[in-house]
Amino acid sequence: MQSEIIKSEVGIIVEESDYLSIAKLCRYCSLSAESILHMVELGVIDPVDTSVSYSHWQFSNTSVLRAQAALRLQRDLGVNLAGAALALELLDEIKQLRQQVSYLQR
Repeated sequence: MQSEIIKSEVGIIVEESDYLSIAKLCRYCSLSAESILHMVELGVIDPVDTSVSYSHWQFSNTSVLRAQAALRLQRDLGVNLAGAALALELLDEIKQLRQQVSYLQR
C-alpha cells in the first residue's frame, strides 16, 4: 500500500472594510510584534493611523498579503527584509504602470 501526502492550503478571508489589530496581523502572519514593527519601519506595510501608539495600530487587509509576500521573498529568494520591501515597491509600480497602459490603450 502506497501512502499519499496531501498538501493543504489555509487561507484567511477578511472583508475589505475590516481593519486588523497588530495582534491579529501577528497571528495571521505567524510573526512577532517586533517583526511587524520592522516591516513598518521598512515600508513593507503601513498602519492606517500612525499617530496612535503602535499597540493600537490598525492595518488594512492588504497588509496580510504584503507581509506574507515579503516573507516568501525572504524564504524563496534569500533576500533580506529591506530587499523584499524594495521588490514589493517595484511590483506595485509595475502593476500601476500596467493599469495606466491598459487604460491608455482603450
